[in-house]
Amino acid sequence: MDMASITIRNLDDDVKTRLRTRAAGNGRSMEEEARLILREAVGREAEPKNLAAFIHECFAPYGGVELELPPRGPMREPPRFD
Repeated sequence: MDMASITIRNLDDDVKTRLRTRAAGNGRSMEEEARLILREAVGREAEPKNLAAFIHECFAPYGGVELELPPRGPMREPPRFD
């Protein structure tokens, strides 16, 4: 299998320092750490955007609320425009 190479220009010094620190903490070279980060980032399936599920995840830890619904009455007559 062919392996591709990339060059990353204009990388902030802070990002490079944090990458070096992270790599050292994991016992890897910076290059290997960058490969693993990229592999994980592009290997994930994009999750579909679901607003209702997102809202539920945000508020589920706080518990639910039971609302008392008023009884339904008869519908009103629609307006007439004669």
